[in-house]
Amino acid sequence: QVQVVESGGGLVQAGGSLRLSCTASGTLVRGMGWFRQAPGKERELVAAINYSGDTSTYTDSVKGRFTISRDNEKNTIYLQMNSLKPEDTAVYYCVAGRYLTVRTSPTHYDFWGQGTQVTVSS
Repeated sequence: QVQVVESGGGLVQAGGSLRLSCTASGTLVRGMGWFRQAPGKERELVAAINYSGDTSTYTDSVKGRFTISRDNEKNTIYLQMNSLKPEDTAVYYCVAGRYLTVRTSPTHYDFWGQGTQVTVSS
């Protein structure tokens, strides 16, 4: 059984920073990432990282502002979010999958967290 637990969401003013953390237990965990979904919008991949932590991908709107990283000794990934904008407001979901490489489709991730709310005020 794999459990995925996120933390670190909250309310921040535009231009501010937040760091999300996600711990995934279980031997089936390989590639991991973050998706987000805002009210009335489709779910989108924010960032994903491979098992070894040396390859990552980002959606265009967050490039240069967000950084994904991982610590395999702690079974944890992080999403450092800087220069936050109101359009970053969403529920952020941590995901974990069985693939060693970076994956961008939600269908490649078997395990999902409950989500953490990020709200950026203007």
